[in-house]
Amino acid sequence: MNPSGKVRHVQVPGRQSGQRLDNFLLRELRGLPRSRIYRLIRRGEVRVNRGRCKPETRLEEGDQVRIPPHAGHQGAAPAAASEKLKQSLIECVLFEDEAMLVLDKPAGLPVHGGSGIRIGLIEALRQTRPEWLEAELAHRLDRETSGCLVIAKQAGFLRHLQRQLRTGAVNKRYLALVQGHWPQALHLIDQPLRKNRLSSGERMVKPDPDGKAAKTRFQIKQQFVNATLLEIQLETGRTHQIRVHCQHAGHPIIGDRKYHLTTPAIPHKHLTLHAQKISFHPTPTTPQSTFEAQLPPHFAQLLKSLREHPSLP
Repeated sequence: MNPSGKVRHVQVPGRQSGQRLDNFLLRELRGLPRSRIYRLIRRGEVRVNRGRCKPETRLEEGDQVRIPPHAGHQGAAPAAASEKLKQSLIECVLFEDEAMLVLDKPAGLPVHGGSGIRIGLIEALRQTRPEWLEAELAHRLDRETSGCLVIAKQAGFLRHLQRQLRTGAVNKRYLALVQGHWPQALHLIDQPLRKNRLSSGERMVKPDPDGKAAKTRFQIKQQFVNATLLEIQLETGRTHQIRVHCQHAGHPIIGDRKYHLTTPAIPHKHLTLHAQKISFHPTPTTPQSTFEAQLPPHFAQLLKSLREHPSLP
């Protein structure tokens, strides 16, 4: 049980206004797996202002969140970030001002801890510099995906950017290298997706007519003998959306060991999916800004090899 064995009522501070309930609880219940947090919400044991709620409920300053006593792993603080990880995060900064950070997230680094991960990017970031102590994720990238990731340093900016995300005002462009020849006429996949969680806690996403709406736009950048380089634009932001839509089209992303169900024509150790650009309005009164992250070395080297040796593999 929790240390007091009693229900807690926590008032949402101003700096966390606009945050999703599940992310709020991840900080309040450090070390508790996300799947357990979702279960508490689903059962109605977590309440906001005495009412039932959902993981995606947006909190406002002054809201009262009911947090029940719960059995299981308790209050474990994130692991200490190594000096190497801290320095890596500093070197990943593409832009910083008083309200936000834009990072070039390395492939392989999860954006947050949980489900057996003691520390993620956001926990390490808060340990790196005093001015990053209250940093919050403004959106997410998969662990294996590299590229542009926006971090909020101020609650006002977090609310502002998430409002743009909800209304489609944020433009996110990805580069992906997929197996085979992508069809010239395939520019849009409109296929609902349903998220499932296995008994191991692993998330798997599948196309499902009863799932959540998911739309992805594709443009061919370059074709090789056994691969295609695509520029991809998301119209929705579902978990693993690009990876599942590519697999659904019969052209899984090279290096995707989760959704590549057959022996790959071009084997590769890392996922070749990169969040290349993100565009948004930094404030309600400023023009749209675009931030860009260069391809990671493993991706750039594979493209170089394909261009120099067209008959690969």
